[in-house]
Amino acid sequence: MTRARPGRQRSRGTIDELPSGALRVRVYAGKDPATGRRRDLVETIPPGPRADRLAEEARTRLLNQVDEQRHPRTASTVNQLLDQHLEMSTWERSTRDTYVGYIEKHIRPLIGTVKVAALDARTFDSFHAELRRCRDHCGRKRYTDHRTPHPHECDDRCRPHQCKPLGASTIRQIHFILSGALKRAVRWGWVSVNPIIRAEPPPAPKAKPRPPSPEEAAAMLNAAWADPDWGAFVWLAIVSGARRGELCALRWRDVDLTTGVIALSRSIGQRNRDTWEKDTKDHQHRRIALDAETVEVLTEHRRRLEERCTALGEKPPADAYLFSLAPDGSTYLRPNSVSERYSDLADRLGIATSLHKLRHYSATELIAAGVDIRTVAGRLGHGGGGTTTLRVYAAWVSESDQRAAGNLGARMPARPSVPPAARRSDGDRAPHPYEAMARLLRRMIREGEPAAGDFLPGVKTLAASHSVSVGTAHRAIRQLVDAGLVEVVRGRGVRVCPPPSAGVHEIDCS
Repeated sequence: MTRARPGRQRSRGTIDELPSGALRVRVYAGKDPATGRRRDLVETIPPGPRADRLAEEARTRLLNQVDEQRHPRTASTVNQLLDQHLEMSTWERSTRDTYVGYIEKHIRPLIGTVKVAALDARTFDSFHAELRRCRDHCGRKRYTDHRTPHPHECDDRCRPHQCKPLGASTIRQIHFILSGALKRAVRWGWVSVNPIIRAEPPPAPKAKPRPPSPEEAAAMLNAAWADPDWGAFVWLAIVSGARRGELCALRWRDVDLTTGVIALSRSIGQRNRDTWEKDTKDHQHRRIALDAETVEVLTEHRRRLEERCTALGEKPPADAYLFSLAPDGSTYLRPNSVSERYSDLADRLGIATSLHKLRHYSATELIAAGVDIRTVAGRLGHGGGGTTTLRVYAAWVSESDQRAAGNLGARMPARPSVPPAARRSDGDRAPHPYEAMARLLRRMIREGEPAAGDFLPGVKTLAASHSVSVGTAHRAIRQLVDAGLVEVVRGRGVRVCPPPSAGVHEIDCS
């Protein structure tokens, strides 16, 4: 039974009596901008002597919400909003992959089914609290974190789950993804106010650059010169302060050895094994001046390329990459591979650093040399007129880019003399993990721990204690067997043999 007076406009709302005696107030609120379907604001009044008056008050209140555009205009969920937001965003490929990963792992599982109109500050504060509690969203359940998702035999690396919070910078990125999506929702008319502006994201973590010391940089550079091409890469990374992807994308046509200038206009992106050429991070095309010593380094590097191409009976391609594993420079280096090689070098020298920290080293050395902050920012490719550089490095001085190049070149460590045709020998290469493990076990056996006749721990235990795979541990033990230091006793394990000078009355390893 409809209690609305005859002739009243349908858009001004109706009051219907339900079979239970309750009254249902319905007010037309337009079409859903997301689906195009009719939207009604509905409120149910329980039966009672005051039901008629309460129903009329509810109808008036809902009509006011519609007139003042304070009503929820869509029944769409956060998942539906994110789908359209992703479709219309123009993020760079690597940025999109990162954001999609955050959306799929953190946003959709926690608040994806919540209606956009129901979002409020408390929802986002609770959402942030969960991200700070556990990055895996375990729901406070007990389970085991396995070392691999594939079928395997569990060992001490498969441990009970321990909650680890998500980093503050990652939570801020997730917060800004949602903020951008909700700004679209406001423009589309899905909601009248962006609800996330009332939520408080975690504060930005303070930058703590930890560049290598000049002594550590010199040690890294000297070790890198065992391979002249690799040494040239590390040298240019220090001098230019360029990002790894920008260095990998450099071609010889970007280098002017006459004027001593390189142009950085592209970068190499990588996601897992997939690589591609793209614009620089801040879409800046910048030119960097080089000092005389760096020009000499690149001149020798170019000479080595020409010698390799001559040996192959061809000329260097016009678009050859500056750094390449191909003899003719036809392919670029992979950014992840470059970082791993640098990390391996640092590990061998016992230095806790990474390739990216060479940017920090370049900036701090320039600042220490008296170069102004805007010039440093220009060389590093920082936007905002030096705001990022100033926030990270907290220094201010005044000089020019040419002096920046000259001063940094003067502060570079001396280059060891390496013949142009020098190549890395087997003795210079880093030991394989199984070789390093075998050396350590060999030293322990010679020092008497374990003693002759003792059995080594199980292969799985050895692998776990040396942080290697079981297969690597088997290869290490095989080296010891070949050297006559241990023997494999069937059904019992690996036993230490006596030294060669032991008498015949001692344990027999034959």
